[in-house]
Amino acid sequence: MEAISELILLVDDEPNVLLGYERILRADFKTEKAIGGAAALNAIRTRGPYAVVLSDMRMPEIDGIQLLTKVKTLAPDTIRIMLSGYADVKTALSAVNDGNIFRFLTKPCSKEVLASTFSAALAQYRMIVSERELLEKTLTGCLTVLTEVLSLASPAAFSRAMRLRRYMGNILATLSTPNRWKFEIAAMLSQLGCVTMVPETIDAVYAGKPLSPKDQALYDTHPSIASDLLKNIPRMESVAWIIAHQNRPVTVEGDIRNREIAEIRLGAELLQSTLTFDTLVRRGSSRTEAAYKVARQHGDLDPRIFMALVEVESEDHEKQKHTCRIEELSPGMIFDHEIRTDAGLLVAAKNQEVTPFIILKLRNYHEKGAIIGDIVVSLPKTAAASANK
Repeated sequence: MEAISELILLVDDEPNVLLGYERILRADFKTEKAIGGAAALNAIRTRGPYAVVLSDMRMPEIDGIQLLTKVKTLAPDTIRIMLSGYADVKTALSAVNDGNIFRFLTKPCSKEVLASTFSAALAQYRMIVSERELLEKTLTGCLTVLTEVLSLASPAAFSRAMRLRRYMGNILATLSTPNRWKFEIAAMLSQLGCVTMVPETIDAVYAGKPLSPKDQALYDTHPSIASDLLKNIPRMESVAWIIAHQNRPVTVEGDIRNREIAEIRLGAELLQSTLTFDTLVRRGSSRTEAAYKVARQHGDLDPRIFMALVEVESEDHEKQKHTCRIEELSPGMIFDHEIRTDAGLLVAAKNQEVTPFIILKLRNYHEKGAIIGDIVVSLPKTAAASANK
């Protein structure tokens, strides 16, 4: 785990005051100085993150409340402390409510009080960062398990999900969209509900074959199933909403000017666009033709989205093919063709990545005599070159 920064940023418009703080604190804490609010914001953007920011209240141009309010947006984990010689109730309440501060200190402030406050602030910062890292690792682990389950239970659905993720990644790189992880995860898990479908239904859908009304109605439930599986996972509520609306009109309650509302609406529209694009390409349209048709259906979206779809790298780009036995498979290889049993059951999809669990699944089928013969796989040229050294 990356070491947690424990730098403290001291902010005041008086250089001599900052020198005094630095002199009495340097033995116990790592500190940096910023003269005024503008310099503090620049330091946070260029040299952050800081564990703690201590700001004076009365400063020209940007006062302490304004500064700490902006710090809350720029660096939410940073612990914010206010120091003021004017400790009226109104000022204190404003600092707490707007800047969401950890402590409000009054001048003059002794070395002992500053030291105990900084020690408590650093402990709080460590706890926040550790909990966030634990949550992120837990979330990443959950998503890895879900995608692995999808790859084992429904290879065709997993293959489509990986294509959607690739399309989405190219779009987001073009748009420089914040919180891109939500959109990529939505694409990656958009087909998760297909684990409840029989393989024949999924194969028919991805082959472009018509379904019976009963099967179509069943297939249409898969976004809601995926959404229900995900919405109880912390931080996944917006991803679940995006997935639930992948085949539905994107209507959302609330002010569209609200950032979070605008974000999930965009996510659903992008997922719809990539789904339409994938369907058209799989049915024989060129990427340019497919992107043009998507643009006609989603004319209110940024034109760069459709150019990004055209420019998505082909799945077969720069790959070298190898023929090997099942026992020679290793993680990281890519299947160059579908792997089916003698009875026609799809076990692994074309362009699906080989994982330890896929290898185990193939070996089990092979031992039962359901899969016979060599398998053609491919590797990107960089990986193939490394393997041949």
